[in-house]
Amino acid sequence: MVFSNLSFLFLNDRLKNKIVAPMNTRQAINLPVLLLLICPVILPATAYGQSKKTGSSPDAYVKAMQTLTSDKAVIEAFKIIDNLEPYTLKEHIELTEIPAPPFKESVRAQHFKKMLEAAGPDKVWIDSLGNVLALRKGKTGKRTVVLDAHLDTVFPEGTDVKVKAKGDTLFAPGISDDTRGLIVMLTVLKVLEKASIETADDILFVGSLGEEGLGDLRGVKFVVNKSKLKIDSWISVDGTDIAEINNGALGSVRYKATVKGPGGHSWGAFGLGNPHHAMAKGLNYFSDEAMRFTSTGIKTSFNVGRTGGGTSVNSIPFESWMEVDMRSESPQQLKKIDSIFKATLARGVEDYNKSIKKGPALTLTLEQIGFRPSGTTQEKEPIVQRALAAAKYFNPTPKLAIGSTNSNIAIAKGIPAITLGAGGKSNNEHSLGEWWLNDKGAEGIKCVLLTLLLETGLEKK
Repeated sequence: MVFSNLSFLFLNDRLKNKIVAPMNTRQAINLPVLLLLICPVILPATAYGQSKKTGSSPDAYVKAMQTLTSDKAVIEAFKIIDNLEPYTLKEHIELTEIPAPPFKESVRAQHFKKMLEAAGPDKVWIDSLGNVLALRKGKTGKRTVVLDAHLDTVFPEGTDVKVKAKGDTLFAPGISDDTRGLIVMLTVLKVLEKASIETADDILFVGSLGEEGLGDLRGVKFVVNKSKLKIDSWISVDGTDIAEINNGALGSVRYKATVKGPGGHSWGAFGLGNPHHAMAKGLNYFSDEAMRFTSTGIKTSFNVGRTGGGTSVNSIPFESWMEVDMRSESPQQLKKIDSIFKATLARGVEDYNKSIKKGPALTLTLEQIGFRPSGTTQEKEPIVQRALAAAKYFNPTPKLAIGSTNSNIAIAKGIPAITLGAGGKSNNEHSLGEWWLNDKGAEGIKCVLLTLLLETGLEKK
């Protein structure tokens, strides 16, 4: 909703005096409506906090946040969050100690389903892929807002995930990324129920599979692309800094490149094509051209993360393989470096084949092992402005950022989406020394709740 400063002051004054309820996004403020606001006319009550149109000034969203945080139900919800802190911490440890290796999240999923059920939403289920979902219906249900965190960690089976406390700091693989996000989501659901808060929009809570690594956002891809669920906006919870709001989707494309040949003895079969040599030539071409390309324009990166192949030092290998990761916040840049990679690698193998003294030519195959689309939820979008307004309640200088998270998929599909921090402090994610500290952790839960209510609309009793 677009407010002039004058019209907002009139509306805010009337709200304080309970003469008129705030208006939703389907009501446009113009001169006739402004006159109605000035006159003693009572309009039908509706949800406040929402503003579906883009273009509202940042001040309007801050004022909406101030109105929301002065509401008795929200004040009570914040108190409940504080009171729940011992239980929130207990459940955080409990869930962390349930392993969720890549592609093997089912045990944690079942446990998280029970946690959601105990919180009391309208419906909880596990979809055919394995995502855990819970629906809390709104009063109108015309829109569906997703609140999401991912179930998986990067750690393989057998990793010790027992939580160890050192002073006031908790250490365990996955304690932050993204177990903390799951617990924030669960606590938000609990608080909505305990505070008897009614929203205008439906809220879909999603504990998603496969956010990490070769999981390739498979859980969210399924929900967005294949589940046929109607989704109007998306909020992911990942990371811990509540002052950082990811509205940019850092895209990536990943390949496993394999060069194959007959292989043989390093002396007796000398002259046969060597896949390692061919791969090195192609990689050299790619590195040189990609470096030139990425030296200007929107930031784009490339990396060879793993290589392998061969059986012994005195054998010509029958294959050489490498895994390559390329990233950019620009879809066009990502597409361009992708084409550079394919062309230069093919040219390298082709040129190498010309030098083979005997035996067959080597072959190159490319397997795409990951794709995360890039894009941006524009700063002017209501969901971004609401998140900034909510973050300002706790930190005067929130900032917009870019990251590779579950919200990438929604952003690429044109669904307004952001990723929020879960609160507290953390470091060493993706390592065995990962830790989380409950430094104002409750503020993270409150910030997510506040953003969610600004997005869904709080129904007045």
